[in-house]
Amino acid sequence: METLAAGALLVAEPPMADPNFKRSVILLCEHSFEGSFGLVLNKPSPLQLSEVSGLKLPAGLQLGIGGPVQPDTMHFLHPFGGEIEGALPIAEGVWWGGNLESLLQGVEEERIDALRARFFLGYSGWGAGQLEEEVEEGGWIVLSATDLLVFAEEDDELWRQILRKLGGEYALLSTFPDNPRLN
Repeated sequence: METLAAGALLVAEPPMADPNFKRSVILLCEHSFEGSFGLVLNKPSPLQLSEVSGLKLPAGLQLGIGGPVQPDTMHFLHPFGGEIEGALPIAEGVWWGGNLESLLQGVEEERIDALRARFFLGYSGWGAGQLEEEVEEGGWIVLSATDLLVFAEEDDELWRQILRKLGGEYALLSTFPDNPRLN
């Protein structure tokens, strides 16, 4: 397992009861002694970007729910690197944020394909030492992020896919229904 740092994936352990994070895969964008910031990769919002912003971006861009903290804020991940001023590298081929005007200009000039970016409402946050405690207590599996995982479909299948790749009991747990009583 990996250490906690920007670029780590947090994969919720199968028994996670918190509905905000049950079966979640979170990309850690920031981690320090002061706390942590991440975005849930596999919780789609029922809203499209055009419904919550007046941004000139292609229709049909789905929003993800980045987490329960400040759901009125928007964040984005992208593979565009230095093309977006102020973007921060998170993992190989994955950048976080940057100047939104720079993104919009790149889209307008057709240098950037907005459909390759991921947009989120809200984020997941932890105070100083809180995430370390949750990992020690067995709440999260910590792995290295890859661009293929970060930009994969944002549904429950991502969580299952990662557990299957881990093998053993994780692969078995990935097949369990969300609510066994409905089986």
